[in-house]
Order: sequence, then structure tokens, then C-alpha cells
Amino acid sequence: MSKKRTTESRLLHLPGSNTRGHDRRGIRRGVSLLPSFFTLANLFCGWACVVFAMKGEIATAAPFIGFAVVLDMLDGRIARMTGTTSDFGVQLDSLADLISFGMAPAVLAFQWGLDPLGRMGWAVGFIYLTAAALRLARFNIQVVTDKRYFVGLPSPAAAGLVAATVFYFPGGLQTYPLALAAAAIMVVPALLMVSTIKFQSFKTFDLKMRRGYRGLFLVAAFVALLVAYPHEVLIVMAYTYFASGFVGTWMSRGKKTELDVAAEPAPVEQAKDAS
Repeated sequence: MSKKRTTESRLLHLPGSNTRGHDRRGIRRGVSLLPSFFTLANLFCGWACVVFAMKGEIATAAPFIGFAVVLDMLDGRIARMTGTTSDFGVQLDSLADLISFGMAPAVLAFQWGLDPLGRMGWAVGFIYLTAAALRLARFNIQVVTDKRYFVGLPSPAAAGLVAATVFYFPGGLQTYPLALAAAAIMVVPALLMVSTIKFQSFKTFDLKMRRGYRGLFLVAAFVALLVAYPHEVLIVMAYTYFASGFVGTWMSRGKKTELDVAAEPAPVEQAKDAS
């Protein structure tokens, strides 16, 4: 009897006897690496954009920023869905975003339209890069009180605005007056990234796909339009989101004004003389 128990206890400690436990740990490690794979793919897209932009292939370089935006949206969602969020993943994501949404758009815009400005073009590109770095640093340390909004223009949206404009006008801006327009396209998003204007985050946005087929139909319609008219759809999306911050700020100020007027006490009528 004792020999049988001894044999069983040895079998439990043999290599491969606890395969189920090892499989679970292996799956867990694989799942934890999955968000990082998307982050590295995001980083690769930023690097590819820089390489093609330096080679002068502007039309090829611009879409890589769009790919990076999609990958940046996926890595965070996958990490939250699988419960594999970590401080290392947050820091890696920030560094990848600085390349894809800071350095890559600056190099792309410089090759596209800032070069005729000379030193001013260098300065404009550096201002944009600095604003993206400040935006990411502030996002990492700020306490989120309302998940519906971002404080300041998100760096992926700012990079998407630059990339969509370049993608729509791939010929470049070669003259000095047109290069000033390119500088404005870089400076305005840079200022918005470090501003306090609120932009919709879409983290709480729900298409209600589980309740019907309407959401799936909308996705299919969007994909069809994107394939048929990629330049037009992307630039409309980029500038619509860009304008949404100003529209939302204007509407919120209007509501505050109405509430302040409604909260004011009614004027007290002066007592008339009895004489």
C-alpha cells in the first residue's frame, strides 16, 4: 500500500505530469504578450512612416499613421479585455505613441510641406513633437474623472489629422506661401494637444450590436465607403473630430450661461411710497 502511494507521489512530480497547470501558465503568458505585440506593431508603423517619408514616398508613408492609430486603439482594449494591463505596457505604449504620433507626423509633414520654410520648418516640426511628448506625459499622470472625454486633443487624432491631409494632397507644398499653410496644419493641433479643450473619447460609446444588426450594418457601410473613397472619408473623419472639440466647448458654455441665468434670483420690486 505504501509502495503504491510512493509511486503515485513520484508520478505527480514527473515532468509533464502537471500539464494542465503548465498549459494554463503558458496561455497566461501568451495572453499578456498579446497587447505588447500590437504596441510593437504600432511602433513599426511609425518607423515605416519615417522611412518612406525620408525616401520621398509620401503617399506610401501617410497611411502607416492610420494603421498605427487602429493598432493603438486595439492594444489598450485587448489589455483591458484580457486583464493583462501593467505599468510596463503603459510605458511601452507611451514610447511607441511618441514615435508613431509625434516623430512620424513631424518628419512626414517636413518632407511634405515644411522644407521650403527652412529653419522655421525645423522649428514647427519640433514644436509639434514637443507638444505630443507633453500630451502623452500629462495623460500618464492625470487622474481621469470623466472617461467620456479627453482633456486636450489626443495625439493619435492630431497625427491622424496631419496624415489625412497629406494623404489627400500627396503632391506636397513646394512654394513658400503654401508651406505656411502646412505650418498651420502642424501648429494648431500642437496647441490643441496641450490645451484643456475636451474631446470625445468614445470609450463609453456603444453601437448596441448585441441587440440588433444595425451596428454591423453601419460598420459594413463605413468599410464600403472607406474602400471606395479612402481620401475623402479619412479627411472628413479627421477634421470632423478636430472640429468636435470646438463645437462641444461652445455648446457647454451655452448651457452654463443658461443655467447661470436660471439660477439668478428674481429682482425684488422696490416698495412704492405710500404718499
